[in-house]
Amino acid sequence: MAGSLAPLTLRDKTAIVTGASSGLGLVTARELARRGARVALVCRNPDKAEQARALIEQAIGPEAKLDILLCDLSLIANVRALADDIKSRYDKVDILVNNAGIMPGQFTLTSEGHELSWATNHLAPFALTNLLLPLMLEAKQARIITVASDTYRLGQIEFSQEARNAPDKYSSLTAYCDSKLANILFTNELSHRLELTGITANCLHPGMVNTGLINPNSSLLMKALWWIAKPFMISPERGARTSIYLAASPDVASISGKYFKGSKVTTPSAAAQNRLDATRLWRISEEETGISA
Repeated sequence: MAGSLAPLTLRDKTAIVTGASSGLGLVTARELARRGARVALVCRNPDKAEQARALIEQAIGPEAKLDILLCDLSLIANVRALADDIKSRYDKVDILVNNAGIMPGQFTLTSEGHELSWATNHLAPFALTNLLLPLMLEAKQARIITVASDTYRLGQIEFSQEARNAPDKYSSLTAYCDSKLANILFTNELSHRLELTGITANCLHPGMVNTGLINPNSSLLMKALWWIAKPFMISPERGARTSIYLAASPDVASISGKYFKGSKVTTPSAAAQNRLDATRLWRISEEETGISA
């Protein structure tokens, strides 16, 4: 149904949402558009991107302000091109939601030499965020939201790219959990670097959400675990609430460097708060992306 009772709290705001073609990203993009923002849907598949736009327009009406930006985020070269496209379209960015994430079923190296989940889930948000900081500084008060996961508790940062790229030690679950820990450490370090600006950076656990994270290439064990857990999963509508809250609520306008669950600040583990690891991760992320900030 077109129309909404949601207040237009984001009128004149520009929002970038990655992974916006389905699941959490689609719901987040829709609700930011419902609140009046111009929303750029960053999607990999053009057909799914158009379907997402149609679904949002069906829910909100033709007044929805939507742009489609196509990008395969697994390659840093593509992320650079995406950032250039964004800079050519907009004079500021008020909201960046780093939502896109994958769990590859098999060990895969990108053409740039990075393990696929590390490249997509960590290096891409690191690169896109840093490339867009100049546009975010043009906004009166900008927000960076990164979708992490409580699975970070099973993660451990492997600082050696050689070890990360070793197929004989690969586990899709471990690689995913490692990247989610990296999301939190990245957010912590980013918030410290932005202390004297009007930009906040927070991350979140959306809950155990029924999305397309498991794919046809996933192992039989992962598929079995997913089906066992599926009855306990929540919908993307519910899972996106914290992302929307962090992007739109005035309650968190001055909060930065925090980890949220259920729209509330939660203290992550000691490993996720390790400043030395966060600084070291930032340094190797600069080296692996070629982007310094």
